[in-house]
Amino acid sequence: MREVLWTPRPTPPPPERVRRDWLLVAVLIPAVIVESVVRSSPVGALVGIAVVPLLLWRRQRPLLMLAINFGVCTVEPFLTGSSSFLTLAAALLLLPYALFRWGSGREIVAGSLIIAGRLAIGYGFAQLTEADVLAGLIILFGIGALGLAMRFRARARLRERQHLRMLERERLARDLHDTVAHHVSAMAIRAQAGQATAETDPASAVEALRLIESEASKALASMRSMVRVLREPGIGDVRALAGPSTVGPPVEVRLDGDVDDLSPAVAATLFRLTQESVTNARRHARNATRIEVRVTADETSVRLEVSDDGEHGGLSSGYGVSGMVERAGLLGGTCQAGPDPDRGWSVNAVLPRAAA
Repeated sequence: MREVLWTPRPTPPPPERVRRDWLLVAVLIPAVIVESVVRSSPVGALVGIAVVPLLLWRRQRPLLMLAINFGVCTVEPFLTGSSSFLTLAAALLLLPYALFRWGSGREIVAGSLIIAGRLAIGYGFAQLTEADVLAGLIILFGIGALGLAMRFRARARLRERQHLRMLERERLARDLHDTVAHHVSAMAIRAQAGQATAETDPASAVEALRLIESEASKALASMRSMVRVLREPGIGDVRALAGPSTVGPPVEVRLDGDVDDLSPAVAATLFRLTQESVTNARRHARNATRIEVRVTADETSVRLEVSDDGEHGGLSSGYGVSGMVERAGLLGGTCQAGPDPDRGWSVNAVLPRAAA
């Protein structure tokens, strides 16, 4: 019981009011007014108009909104002789769901007691029959179970994302090691060659020092870029991947549509998918002369296409493609990778513009 009471509110926090919330209120208020006219209950219309807008705050203040709404539903029969069906339906369906989905453990316990008290008062004053109480309990149990299921599902998805982020950080750390090791090995070879020719050919030794300086600058640049990615949450710009490279063919990036106002989750996933695709092409595409990246964005989705003109031996093992598919799936998108009919390898991903 103590663990339930100390359960915090879920993270990330609930979304702000969205268009469907305003649409819900805009539909319910006229419906409550029509119902009150049919029942000849002007007080019921006033009660409905006062209570329905509270649904706009059901996620941010689930316990308070539930307490107010159920309190009004308890008092209304004493004022009008009966309860508004629409107001009661909204209270039974939306508010308990919001409480179990977004409330803390203490709020859930307190809200459950309020619901039980409302049913007890209704049954005690003959407002509800035994069948009504039983039906209400069944409905509330189902709505509460649905809210908890969605809560646990969101928590599981968050853990999956954190796990994938950890795997990406490990992969970046390995890439950092490989890159630095490559440049350091080149510097060691150049230094050995310079030492061997220093006495007989001083010009070659000077040239070796110049090449060592160049390799050191490249190593430092690679270390800075990768360490920055390791430190930050993981959002990058795909345009930063464009240009020539010392470890593979050049990358051409083309953007169609607005990609500057994507949500953080979608922007991070888009960058990671592009980065992984480019890295795989540079590692596994033999005799490739170019890598093309195209991002197409519209009002609802973002499409990524990465292709090369090299020769591939097949899918690489490890995180690679499977991790890309999992990351896209976490946002409700898709990712496919396979050989082109003519030549090379292509990756095609479609992500929703707003994170799922």
